[in-house]
Amino acid sequence: MKKTVIKFGLIAGLIASAWMVGSIAWCHETGTYEGNMIMGFASMIIAFSLMFPAIKNYRDKQNNGVISFGKAFKMAFFIALIGSSMYVAAWLIDYYFFIPDFMERFSQQLIQKSQHSGASAAEIAAKIKEINSMKSIYDSVFGVILYTYMEILPVGIIIALITALILKRKTNSGNVAVA
Repeated sequence: MKKTVIKFGLIAGLIASAWMVGSIAWCHETGTYEGNMIMGFASMIIAFSLMFPAIKNYRDKQNNGVISFGKAFKMAFFIALIGSSMYVAAWLIDYYFFIPDFMERFSQQLIQKSQHSGASAAEIAAKIKEINSMKSIYDSVFGVILYTYMEILPVGIIIALITALILKRKTNSGNVAVA
């Protein structure tokens, strides 16, 4: 089980990290961050979809075709945790070594978008305050880590829950398999 979790967690992390680094590099180079969130979440879903074959393979080939919801969720959660940790590490390296002005450029674009949205002065001021608060959290490496985990780990947990629900399989006697 551990080998399966580690292997698929590393593959998921590589996929999500590579996609993130590539898309951020493109966004940073072009100066536009529009649509990047959609691409980012799509890459996370694609990467974490590897939980399904990992757990199905374990259930069918190593656990006699049965797996409890708890065990399936545990495996999927650890795949998500490994993949998320790789994603966070890749972002830290990318952010601090290659694009340290990312947050400044990104926040400037958010402010400009807010100013051109037709919002009232009070709404724009509130948005600027929110953006500046986000920037201040990014002043700390712990803030960067926290924000990055908050970005990817919930997606992994949701996919882990769905995967565990789909793949749980009871024994022939109707009892839930406990392994």
